[in-house]
Amino acid sequence: MGFRRDEETLKHVEGIFERFKRPMLEVNRKQADVPDGCTVIKNKNGTAPCMWFEDHGDIFLSMPGVPFEMMYLMEDEILPRLKKSFKLPVIYHKTILTANIGESFLAQEIEEIEDSLPAAIKLAYLPRLGQVRLRLSASGENELALKHEVDHYADLIIQKVKPFVVIDEDVPLEKALLDLMEAKKLTLSTAESCTGGYIAHLITQHPGCSKVYEGGAVTYSYELKESVLGVQKTTLNDFGAVSEQTVKEMAEGAVKHFKTDYAVAVSGIAGPDGGTPDKPVGTVWIAVASKNGAEAKVFNFGNKRAQNIERSAIAALNMLFTRVKAESSK
Repeated sequence: MGFRRDEETLKHVEGIFERFKRPMLEVNRKQADVPDGCTVIKNKNGTAPCMWFEDHGDIFLSMPGVPFEMMYLMEDEILPRLKKSFKLPVIYHKTILTANIGESFLAQEIEEIEDSLPAAIKLAYLPRLGQVRLRLSASGENELALKHEVDHYADLIIQKVKPFVVIDEDVPLEKALLDLMEAKKLTLSTAESCTGGYIAHLITQHPGCSKVYEGGAVTYSYELKESVLGVQKTTLNDFGAVSEQTVKEMAEGAVKHFKTDYAVAVSGIAGPDGGTPDKPVGTVWIAVASKNGAEAKVFNFGNKRAQNIERSAIAALNMLFTRVKAESSK
């Protein structure tokens, strides 16, 4: 098998090097050399092309090794081409996002429903810190019949564990929150301490979040909690930063100073040090505020800093989602 230089790929590689003003070596040009007989699929996110080979009905692929390049090629190019090349069965998924219930407790609650599932429907538990995603999957020839049957069992599960269900779509918790608030034309701000802006990061990774999210503040020190959010000095001195009183004033201050409909505030001891006998590492207070006042709840997580930050963010988003859903439905 010989090789040829694919001119379109070469122009693409040259354009990337020119855009970044980097010198181009012969080894870089050789990335445009491909075997004869292959179909070249442009890699929009890198220099190495994808190569598609067909031989007596069999398909072989040579993919670039960089994970994010491979991911986009699979989603945008390869899977659509494979669907056109083969008659494949229909696969239907239904996802239910739950929060504030552990995987084992969730499995116990829906055990009877799971046992009654037809052989064609599979249930997967996809746990993450503070969340469990349930995914019902089925495959067959009749898409409408699959959807009807899977949705039936999904509805049974939702009714059984309704207090813990966030949404019956395959979206992250913060996206479900943003969609709900956008639909209700509500605005949001954040006041973070121990999470260090992680909640804001989760929110702002989604396009269009500015329709809801006005911004927020990371206020680690007493001084910033006072000057930025308006927390009273006496509150901090009497109760400390990690307290119901302080976190409520943080959330109320965010609503007032950032002029939003809702705010969520977090203050805690992420660890691994800083704990006390009455406030051990993993103690986190979270508050949600609106024009109807503030409510707060204490959580007791573990002693791993990264996990405590993620758990705090998920708990805060879930508290906020629950509050917005309840108040907006009145």
